[in-house]
Amino acid sequence: MVNNFEALQLIPGNAICYSGFREGQQPGGIYPSYEEVKEDLLVLQNQWKHIRLYDCDAHAETVLEVIRQEKLSLQVMLGAYIVAEMNNFGCPWGGANYSESELAHNKVKNLNQIKRLIELANQYPDIIFLLSAGNEACVDWTDHYVPVSSVMAYVMLIKKEAKQPVTFCENYVPWLTKLKPLAEIVDFISIHTYPVWEYKNIHQALDYTKENYFAVANLYPNKPVVITEAGWATNSNGKGIESHNVSEEYQAIYYNDLVNWSEKEGVLTYVFEAFDESWKGSNDALEPEKHWGLFRIDRTPKLVMENSMV
Repeated sequence: MVNNFEALQLIPGNAICYSGFREGQQPGGIYPSYEEVKEDLLVLQNQWKHIRLYDCDAHAETVLEVIRQEKLSLQVMLGAYIVAEMNNFGCPWGGANYSESELAHNKVKNLNQIKRLIELANQYPDIIFLLSAGNEACVDWTDHYVPVSSVMAYVMLIKKEAKQPVTFCENYVPWLTKLKPLAEIVDFISIHTYPVWEYKNIHQALDYTKENYFAVANLYPNKPVVITEAGWATNSNGKGIESHNVSEEYQAIYYNDLVNWSEKEGVLTYVFEAFDESWKGSNDALEPEKHWGLFRIDRTPKLVMENSMV
């Protein structure tokens, strides 16, 4: 094994990305209730040990409250969601329309998000065991671009004020180039790998995931590498993901291959994601961003989960 996970207590276990927004709910709008989150987590704790949360909003606070009050056996990787501090003219769907005043406001917002991350980390040290300074904010195509120097400053602030290991969650590609300075200061590296977004078919999928992982892991032999997103969509309108390349059958194959490989190699891997989220992406019902869940938005299991729910 190329990484020393034990030094940071990054013991591999079943892990999944969780966002509990249901039909009619979305960030900044209606948030899931205590009882809705409790319903979700009671399902998840039967199969997963670790869950990943993306920001420090009201939803995250509810999740942490439910875990503590209901005495659930879940460990949380908590992230701060940082927004654009620069216009990104390379984003294909928009990310270059911010005014200078908006960007300045975003920097204040990001610092507040980082401070809230630290507060929650110190408030729930028994539940939150990993921290992330952001998500997909440095990759070339992001719509919320943040300079590497800013991310590094956020990481250092978190490390100063919280005791949990700190990372930054990003597509695997930037870790091979511009994130090298960041790699030196994070406690572990977190990568995202999506073969289906890169037009790989199901027969190529696991090998491509392994290729992505080891490209980063071999570049940083003394730094633990975690997969914080990997999954397979079940529907697509053909935009970005070929519609013939997604299905519940393909999701089941990739999930099982990924989990088996992760367990064998001792790689902590967060599957993306627990439940479908209808608020994401475009208004098209077949928008692929809406269809990554292992469960549908009504909480019924997809094929990959049907056997485990018996």
